[in-house]
Amino acid sequence: MLLTVRNLTKSFVGAKALDAVDFDLAAGEVHALLGENGAGKSTLIKCLTGAYRRDAGEIVMDGRAIDPRSTSEAQSLGIGTVYQEVNLLPNLTVAQNLTFGREPTRFGLVDTRARTREARAMLEGYGLDIDVNRDLGSYSVAIQQIVAIARAVTLSGKVLVLDEPTASLDAREVEMLFKVVRDLRTRGLGIVFVSHFLDQVFALTDRVTVLRNGRKITTEKTGDLDRVRLIEHMLGHALEHEVGARMATHDKARQQHAIAYSFQGIGRAGTIEPFDLDIHEGEVVGLAGLLGSGRTESAEVLYGIRPAQTGTARNAKGALDIRNPRAAIAAGLGFAPEDRKTDGIVADLTIRENIILALQARQGWMRPVPRAEQSRLADDYIRRLDIRTTGPEKKVGELSGGNQQKVILARWLAMNPKFLILDEPTRGIDVGAHAEILRLIRHLNEQGMSILVISSELEELVAASDRIIVVRDRRHVAELTGAEMTTDTIVRSIAAPEASSPQSEASR
Repeated sequence: MLLTVRNLTKSFVGAKALDAVDFDLAAGEVHALLGENGAGKSTLIKCLTGAYRRDAGEIVMDGRAIDPRSTSEAQSLGIGTVYQEVNLLPNLTVAQNLTFGREPTRFGLVDTRARTREARAMLEGYGLDIDVNRDLGSYSVAIQQIVAIARAVTLSGKVLVLDEPTASLDAREVEMLFKVVRDLRTRGLGIVFVSHFLDQVFALTDRVTVLRNGRKITTEKTGDLDRVRLIEHMLGHALEHEVGARMATHDKARQQHAIAYSFQGIGRAGTIEPFDLDIHEGEVVGLAGLLGSGRTESAEVLYGIRPAQTGTARNAKGALDIRNPRAAIAAGLGFAPEDRKTDGIVADLTIRENIILALQARQGWMRPVPRAEQSRLADDYIRRLDIRTTGPEKKVGELSGGNQQKVILARWLAMNPKFLILDEPTRGIDVGAHAEILRLIRHLNEQGMSILVISSELEELVAASDRIIVVRDRRHVAELTGAEMTTDTIVRSIAAPEASSPQSEASR
């Protein structure tokens, strides 16, 4: 084997990110590394590339134990990495990026002609004929990725790690990149391919390794691997044939409640393919799919974080122009994001200040919410949501994860939205808070609020939703209702090959 990893272990503050993981890579192989958020993929890559020091285990390259202490040392040992966000300098030329740090010189000065010749020669091997003296940032992301690969291979030349390289590419650009990867495979490089696009994994790779919760689950030949079994490995449970807990509610919602919001042909190039969504008053719609499938991207387009480039939006009052979150708030939408620490809470502000943020934004900063009203709202939601705190003036960053999540929910409830989007509302919180938040979702639903819930917990979606939309490879591919709302059907919809019908049996 070109690269062998044995019993690799890495912990952070007492939590094991990698737990005795084994992994190997052959020369001339494209090896997929798969797993959901928190599975350990990024940690494994960072240990291989010297960004992290491992706690235990060994890494062997070409039969010799190695211990990279930095990314530059890993490169000198033969391991290079190309990330989704190209880590080159867009304001420099292609030639400058390709030769950065090792520029050819003449009489102590950079030999620009030699640099140009060297850059052209490097790119010829990738079938790329471009002006190397143009700024890198003037080219497409696909071209930038190939330039990054060319540089990484030149500096390293044995192992290439591609971390979500196709996330921002269209179909034509993906095929361009795949041609480069296949050529590198024939040259004998070992390539680690990290992706959430299963169709690409099956089209490109030779073997697949699945990580879950820091442990290696399986390594299998891609050609021998069944898609459904692969999804089961990633999600951590076998298929069950339970009936959705609320399978009759969807029909009731359609029959008795008006459409609250209608989105038709909403989409954004490179983010999510155009989709339709009608959501009724008092309806909970679940959004299921693997990490990176387009779940969060769908929510961000609906909410104007990434403004839609196609389609229309309406509510009972007429057409809506949701070009940014402020317009979304004005239209009655609320959004509790997945990453509450980065995108949700303001850790240094108090509970009171966090709760009134959306309400204050809606009415404008020239019309401040009176302090007495702020205190009343904070006290009310601390009581209603059972936020465990010594008082409303406690900083949110000092609360537990579950209580931080309740503060974010309180922020949107104080604004009284008509349509609330919840992205992973129960991730990373304890069992008690988990149950309380699910009860709150049901309560809001009963009061007539329309809710879109995104969750990796399939049983949670089945229990909470009136219908479930499945997202795969940035497309809404199935809508499940009634007895079809089972984890079995969700997994099979996620795993369905590209050529299959995008609709479930019930919706054909």
